[in-house]
Amino acid sequence: MHNSSDSIQLSQIWIYPVKSLGGVRLKNAQVLREGLKYDRRWMIVGPDGNFLTQRKFPEMSLLKIQMREDGFNIISAKENCSALFIPYKSEIKESFEVKVWNDVVSAVLVNKEADHWLSERLRMPVRFVAMNENSQRETYVEPTDKRFPITFSDDFPLHLISEASLDDLNNRLSLQVGVERFRPNLVVKGNLPYSEDEWQKFRIGNVMFENISACERCMMINVDQQSGIKSPEPLKTLAGYRRIDKHILFGRNIIVEQTGSIREGDLVTFERIQSPDLPFS
Repeated sequence: MHNSSDSIQLSQIWIYPVKSLGGVRLKNAQVLREGLKYDRRWMIVGPDGNFLTQRKFPEMSLLKIQMREDGFNIISAKENCSALFIPYKSEIKESFEVKVWNDVVSAVLVNKEADHWLSERLRMPVRFVAMNENSQRETYVEPTDKRFPITFSDDFPLHLISEASLDDLNNRLSLQVGVERFRPNLVVKGNLPYSEDEWQKFRIGNVMFENISACERCMMINVDQQSGIKSPEPLKTLAGYRRIDKHILFGRNIIVEQTGSIREGDLVTFERIQSPDLPFS
């Protein structure tokens, strides 16, 4: 199914500064080993340090991010209230141990104002934390045991989808969904549907990426990012044609082999093509 890279472009770049809150579309981005700069470096946790996501609290989708030069605002799309400003750098360095899935991570508390503001919006007690620059969270790829750093993302530095694959999904749905449902970092256009399953190593701008695995989807893609309401779709439809055993797959998990910068419109060039790793590709 593979096609020429002559016309394949990076069409969208997204970051999610706070895990499970609204995304921000960028024109260009710096790519680090752990992913895009500022992506998922902040997180909302319960008093016990366990991470919170839209899987259990879909109303988190109504908290949106506005980027600023010195930080970002968190605003509520539901309530008429003042924004919460979060500086990129905080003088407060109080450590707080948090948990992301099975990983225990040393984070730092941002400030009590953020804890209070977010607790009011979500109607439950929460703490707001940032990545501790002195601690590293690392994951690895089986069976090669290739190790790489990550932030508060679930398990990989970057996630990629293609417009063609999304179009194919939307052709099967009665109500179309947008890219924001899948929370990608990179969106590409100009390829055949699902041909991204065949890319092994590829370059965008001056950055080299490696395509590691298909992304397993969960109920979170059923959360409407504008209303915060869950429905059965698109997971139900995806399960009908992109399922292996219990795993529903859409998009790709990506790691960074060579850091650099990318911008919308950059061409995607292949260094290596692989045989599809999925039986339906």
